[in-house]
Amino acid sequence: MNGAAAARTHADELPSALRDTLKRAERLEWWNIAWTISIIAVMGLVLGQSQTMKTAWIEDTLGLVPPIAFLVAARMERTGKHSRKFPFGFERVNGLGFFLASVALAGTGALLLWDSAMTLIEAEHATVGSVRILGRDIWLGWLMIGAQAYAMIPPMIIGRKELPLAEKLSDKLLHTDALMNKANWMTGAAGIAGIVGLGLGWWWADSVAAAFISFDILHDGLTAIRSSTAELVDGAPRALASAKLSDDAEEVRKLLEQRYPGATIRLRETGRLIRAEVHGAHPPHDYDGPEGHWPGEPERNWRLAQVSFVPDVTDK
Repeated sequence: MNGAAAARTHADELPSALRDTLKRAERLEWWNIAWTISIIAVMGLVLGQSQTMKTAWIEDTLGLVPPIAFLVAARMERTGKHSRKFPFGFERVNGLGFFLASVALAGTGALLLWDSAMTLIEAEHATVGSVRILGRDIWLGWLMIGAQAYAMIPPMIIGRKELPLAEKLSDKLLHTDALMNKANWMTGAAGIAGIVGLGLGWWWADSVAAAFISFDILHDGLTAIRSSTAELVDGAPRALASAKLSDDAEEVRKLLEQRYPGATIRLRETGRLIRAEVHGAHPPHDYDGPEGHWPGEPERNWRLAQVSFVPDVTDK
């Protein structure tokens, strides 16, 4: 590949404000893990025979996957240097973590949905008994409802704090984790409805609530797989919240097409960075790096890490 190219390929080469944002996101994910472990413990103590509680407990356990993957990826991004075996560093490790978390979500969601459907088809009747606490018999359902209510609060708070950080970092893994956390109130509400249904004698309410939670897990996983796979196969950059093309990337493409008419513009995403190739054009004599080809806000020009030029071999 010929022509001018300037690239940022390591996390330490990003703007200092962005590195600070990344560190804040890491601290928040450590809190996320701590709260999630406490939720898993509380839910595990009152599972009983409820399908809803078991499904919600598995979802909460799965909630550990994205933050752990994010922390591992962030560390590798920061400490992984260029080497002979990894000449481009580890900037794509975030995308790999995103893909693995997506597969885990989708696979588990599918299995749980199947289990809930079979429970409904076979008309299995779950029962919620009583436990003796301080010499008094208490319906276990009240404890289940309390555990579900507790499980709704920390994820909502953490999810709201994660969203702005994910947008600043253009981090799909962190963004997916934020959406999962924010949406956990749906899981809690469905779980509470299932337990109340069992208390009213509606045997099917428990499995229906579990199926609702399972479908939500499966939907999140499949949506994330579409976006994460695109990066791994050098697809055009995708948006944070969906598999649609990124607005940032579309603006970059339009600008490059205007500046280099007749050239073929190819964009791909490596982690949080966009890389552009201009095929069929020479770099301008005053080329001073990719920043000058960023059409958006100047403080976000770090997103365009590289603009490379590939002149036509027949062009003299």
